[in-house]
Amino acid sequence: MKETARVYIGFDYKEVIAYHVLCHSILEKSSIPVTFTPIALNNIKDVFTRERNPLQSTEFSFTRFLVPYLSGYEGWSLFIDCDMLMRTDIAKLWALRDDRYAAMCVKHDYVPKTDTKFLGQVQTKYEKKNWSSVILFNNKKCRKLDPGYVNTASGLELHQFKWLESDDLIGELPASWNWLVNEYDYLPNADLVHFTDGGPYFDEYKDDDYAEEWLATRDRVLKVTQRTK
Repeated sequence: MKETARVYIGFDYKEVIAYHVLCHSILEKSSIPVTFTPIALNNIKDVFTRERNPLQSTEFSFTRFLVPYLSGYEGWSLFIDCDMLMRTDIAKLWALRDDRYAAMCVKHDYVPKTDTKFLGQVQTKYEKKNWSSVILFNNKKCRKLDPGYVNTASGLELHQFKWLESDDLIGELPASWNWLVNEYDYLPNADLVHFTDGGPYFDEYKDDDYAEEWLATRDRVLKVTQRTK
């Protein structure tokens, strides 16, 4: 039996369809077993008690850092923002896990091109922006991320990986595993694309790069095939 990839996905009630389309894009290409856990606020309200920050754009801005705790600090887990589309076999990403590191991510080095994103929300700019939108967690090495810490640490402390003793504990994933739509040029072989400014489910982004693929995946999610005898 092949090892199961544990995938945690940020869930936001403003973008419900995004979660389901991402899951389907993973499932239809995966060669290994996959489990999905939506990080939805109503499911962790006894654990996550942090008040919403006016600057946070999604309901999972901080809950993502509970993944090691939710995983029992065992094995590896993958966190992904919901506004993404998988374009290849997730087994390729799962195979990149390296026990030398506590966490692995794409180490973006960019300044957002716009000051706002979907629904007119402020586009915050800070060091290591979007590093935390795809994280492979080596859970046993992330024990500092317990509910008490996640509920009280500053936003920058969490998103800039200050919970690790050193940046040397952050492994680097190829940029194709968190390809930022509109921030980066179109890449034909991008593995996991990220509609960071806004997904194709918002009218103003329906013509962006990879939007046609996302919409086609959505249509497959919604399609019901009648069984024939």
